[in-house]
Amino acid sequence: MSRLSAVARIRAAADGRGSTALRELTGDGPLALRRSRHPDDDGAAHVVLVGAMAAPLGGDRLRVEAVVEPGARLLVTSAAATVSLPGRVPAPAHYELDLSVGADAELVWRPEPVIAAAGSVLRLWTRVRLAPGARLHLREEQVLGRHDEPPGRLTSRLTVRQGERLVLDQSTDVGAGAPSGWDGPAVLGCRRALGQLLTTTRPLSVPAPTTGLAVDTAVDAAAFPLGDGLTLLTAVATDAAGVRAALSPRGGPDGRAAPPPG
Repeated sequence: MSRLSAVARIRAAADGRGSTALRELTGDGPLALRRSRHPDDDGAAHVVLVGAMAAPLGGDRLRVEAVVEPGARLLVTSAAATVSLPGRVPAPAHYELDLSVGADAELVWRPEPVIAAAGSVLRLWTRVRLAPGARLHLREEQVLGRHDEPPGRLTSRLTVRQGERLVLDQSTDVGAGAPSGWDGPAVLGCRRALGQLLTTTRPLSVPAPTTGLAVDTAVDAAAFPLGDGLTLLTAVATDAAGVRAALSPRGGPDGRAAPPPG
């Protein structure tokens, strides 16, 4: 029984003329990378992550590395959701994201959701490193199970460093086989979608900072200040659309918050 290992690398650098060049763009296995035009900023680079085959399956190890050098601007999206599936190997799949943003650089990371299909076990780890003056808009969305199927298991971890300082290290473990209580009222309850937005632009539609949950039982959200100018917005909802709405408060398509009306 074979296990698949693949690494994709992105390196964006300022070209000295106010634009961003992609110095490295290498895909591997199921991790295909495509250049695209940025929808709002002609001087920024846009990379689309395309799944070239079914992955991750049980036992697979996937890794995406993105480096945004000082002064560069990069948007990363995906062509479709990432679906974790059970495989022939009775072992968890691993998916790692290693993101580094240089001084006065900008990274907007907003892929489609990660879906833990029934019978799958996925361990997702996102590591972020921010230099002074770095700008970030990172959105992660996770869904337990496809339509009308039981959930798989999804263990995720997010670590964030500003310089040498660790400002966030949090993890969740939800879905079939997770420790008891994940589907209780203190965690997800009846909801099957969750997500988080880490941004240097304070979300506008959630009172910030707040540690209270929203009144709406279909979507709960909370915002927390972190480190130097960072805000973490977390949300749980009955479906992916609810999470997307909670994590996109009056924001533009590039992830920047839209200005207030009038």
